[in-house]
Parts: sequence; structure tokens; C-alpha cells
Amino acid sequence: MPEEVLFKSENRQTRAEIASYLRAVADKLDAGEPITLKSGDQTVTMELPASPTFEVKAEREGPAGSPGELSVEFELEWDEGADDGADASGLEIE
Repeated sequence: MPEEVLFKSENRQTRAEIASYLRAVADKLDAGEPITLKSGDQTVTMELPASPTFEVKAEREGPAGSPGELSVEFELEWDEGADDGADASGLEIE
């Protein structure tokens, strides 16, 4: 299935700045409000269902056995127009 990028922003920021963005998203999730992303002339507003799929991934890119690029990705995913029930999850973030 083809992918359409609706919004993209990537830049180096301090941990405190990133935490502030994540807190703002968490506050919107708690309140059941839409999330609006803005950067320059780009903007997109998304209405999340009550139970989206939450994916967390930690990965290393680069040659095996050599230093590479590390990343942690947090992704919310759902089918447009759907509001499925929650799945049980064993995820813990410490």
C-alpha cells in the first residue's frame, strides 16, 4: 500500500525540548483532543481514536559489529474512521 507523508519535521533538539513536545502530545491524548502538528508552512491536525495501536521500537542502523546510528521510535497507528478496542500490552517504560 502506498504511503503519503502528511507532515514531517526532523531537527536536533535538547532532551528538555523533546520532553516538552512529548508532554504536549500526552496532554492531548489524556484530554481526548486532536493533535495539531506545525512546522513552517506545514500543518496537519489528526483526530486519534480512543485506542490506537502504540508501537515502540529501538534499533541500530549500520554494519554489524561496528558503531552505527541508534534510534527510539514511538508511533501511534490506526485505520481511518475506525475506533477499535484496546489490546492488552506488556509494554513498560522505565
